[in-house]
Amino acid sequence: MTTNSFRNYTVPFQVDERYSKKVAYFSMEFAVHQPLKIYSGGLGFLSGSHLRSAYELKQNLIGIGILWKYGYYDQARNQDQTLQVQWNEKIYNFLEDTGIKFQIPIHDHPVWVKVYYLNPTTFNSAPLFLLSTDLPENDYVSQTICHRLYDANTATKVAQFILLGIGGAKLIDELNFNPDVYHLNEAHAMSSVFYLYKKLGSVEEIKKKLVFTTHTPEEAGNEKHDIFLCEKMSYFYGMPLEKVRELTGIYDDQFNHSLAALRFARIANGVSQLHGEVSRTMWGHYDKVAPIKAITNAQNWKYWADKQLYRFMEEGNDFGFDDRKRHLKKRAFDIVADQTGKLLDPDVLTIVWARRFAGYKRAELLTRDLARFERLINNINRPVQIIWAGKPYPVDYPAISDFNHLVHLSKKYDNVAVCVGYELALSKRLKQAADIWLNNPRVPREASGTSGMTAAMNGAVNVSTHDGWICEFINHGNNGFVVPPIDYTAVNVHEQDAYDLEELYKILEEQVVPMYYGNKDTWRQIVKNGMRDVRIQFDSNRMAHEYYEEMYKA
Repeated sequence: MTTNSFRNYTVPFQVDERYSKKVAYFSMEFAVHQPLKIYSGGLGFLSGSHLRSAYELKQNLIGIGILWKYGYYDQARNQDQTLQVQWNEKIYNFLEDTGIKFQIPIHDHPVWVKVYYLNPTTFNSAPLFLLSTDLPENDYVSQTICHRLYDANTATKVAQFILLGIGGAKLIDELNFNPDVYHLNEAHAMSSVFYLYKKLGSVEEIKKKLVFTTHTPEEAGNEKHDIFLCEKMSYFYGMPLEKVRELTGIYDDQFNHSLAALRFARIANGVSQLHGEVSRTMWGHYDKVAPIKAITNAQNWKYWADKQLYRFMEEGNDFGFDDRKRHLKKRAFDIVADQTGKLLDPDVLTIVWARRFAGYKRAELLTRDLARFERLINNINRPVQIIWAGKPYPVDYPAISDFNHLVHLSKKYDNVAVCVGYELALSKRLKQAADIWLNNPRVPREASGTSGMTAAMNGAVNVSTHDGWICEFINHGNNGFVVPPIDYTAVNVHEQDAYDLEELYKILEEQVVPMYYGNKDTWRQIVKNGMRDVRIQFDSNRMAHEYYEEMYKA
């Protein structure tokens, strides 16, 4: 059932002829704007910025996602301030009920799918269609498919992949949109390929239309599921297992979604130049894999940047520039104080570490040398204050333990705070609060990482290990600071962590802190250089344009 207004869907604005190819962009999560809580971290921030730039550039692109009833989760606190995971129902009056309803098979059982629509004018993004199984026609288990983003239950997760892939592909037919390109942002929607095979009849026809973006720089991180479970769940859209094996070239019992996507795609890409190289090496020993390019991730300048800071910079008004940055810090510190009771000082050098909590990102790295940590933050003449924030995956207990460790540690110091609720709004405020945006993943685990881009757009200086997008951005001492890379393959994890920790402290103690307090003009220049460089190279308009030029043109 499809209502008339969506029957022969076209994007509701004049398309720029450079971007006339029709694209359907599939992603598990979209961080379009704070009120729409259907994202967990970097993948969502990236796809949200992509949709915003597609709208700005008037590209002929629609987004396909899932309407998560409980979002990712709400990050709250227990009585002792440690992390509490809450699942609260989300209600949105700004989403339009398209009236579209159809069925797809999940676990050999027809499941009803209902479709909602985010109009481009609501948040200035490309049109976004969101799928839901949370309707009374479905049994309870089917309703729960769209309840929690990245559900911990394996069968539910496979069902979510089917909803996005097969459900999304079927929706496109319901809309009669007829895209020239199906763009899979990560392999979550890989099941769409089996729907398309039934529709188009051959791998060659699919290859004409399919492009794939991989975000995972190590093979173990790519989603794999038991191939018999996938079959049982109807992931292959009724295709016999022998045929699946023949078409995908996967003959063991683990179905590797990314590998299958690479074999069906016409072209694929990594999300930074380094990640492109890592991906080509990683997948190079497999046959029939699509060529892998690199398109470096970016973020939407118009949405993220503090325009007044840029205006003062362009006018050469240093007093206005400093005053604005101080105001941004003070305003953000009100939020920190409201949450934690710690009222920080806008005139003090502020380090922020905020992003998704995951082991390889090493949130607590600085605290591993407690004596040095205390020396840094207890210096009366050159004080430093530190804020942490970020959401661990709700069942990633080591990451939750790291978060709670930092909470308990912060209780000992007036100038250390840990915030909860790290979503788009808090993210922007903490970037404005930061003088230093600290980024210390284990190289080369961070495929791209984009938080530092938006930090630079708000007058924060990146201090980072040499990974992801940073390799293309930082000119040490000019627009940021970077740990000098070593051959990380030649050292074990403990040696790598020890080396990075030592180098980060050296940068902070010998360069950053003395310059911030002793040479304000040079410091301000580094801030401005970062703002300028990030705007040119890492605005997602550049990225959205490159996707059309490099990936969508046959």
